Amino acid sequence: MKIIFSIAALVVATGTVDLYARQTPPHCGDLAAPGTQIYDYTSPEDKKMLATVEAFHFTSDVENLRAGATGTIGADLNYTLLMFPNHHRALAAMGKLAQREKTLKPTGARFSVECFFDRAIRFKPNDAMTRMVFATYLLQAAQPDRATEQLVLAAELQPDDPTINYNLGLLYVKKKDYEQARTHAKKAYEQGFPLPGLRNQLIQAGKWED
Repeated sequence: MKIIFSIAALVVATGTVDLYARQTPPHCGDLAAPGTQIYDYTSPEDKKMLATVEAFHFTSDVENLRAGATGTIGADLNYTLLMFPNHHRALAAMGKLAQREKTLKPTGARFSVECFFDRAIRFKPNDAMTRMVFATYLLQAAQPDRATEQLVLAAELQPDDPTINYNLGLLYVKKKDYEQARTHAKKAYEQGFPLPGLRNQLIQAGKWED
């Protein structure tokens, strides 16, 4: 399932949340314990296992942080991410849960949120969507510079992705780097990105050219 992460609201809100101090994550564990297997969220070959894990642990209630399926919400997200380290939606949900609980390590989680992203990136370094979800989390954590770094890496991996370019353009507008913002806006809209917010911000700044 493809999801669109728009970080427009977060771009204007950065600086309001100082809970997550910048720090280098500690060792975040081996990706798989001896004798166990992990799976790729983006692989068609792993769809059957994905369906099983989601049916029992990543339910709609878990994803929307309403209730756990087998224990706490964090425990079900933890299980999902141990099985599928780059499960984009579970990573996004874990980040939101940490924000809600005002903690780096949600209840029921074996690792911190940044560790789960570290594990996802180690598992599949070329997964641009993981980088974009991480950028969204970093914006929630009031770390726009690190968010920009992740979106730049995502754009290098998928230079024509409209959502990545749109979100990167929003961050460049915030930095008043209008040339870069316009470049990424053009790429996003050429690929049919539907939200007008980035274009409107550039028009208001007098930096949009048709």
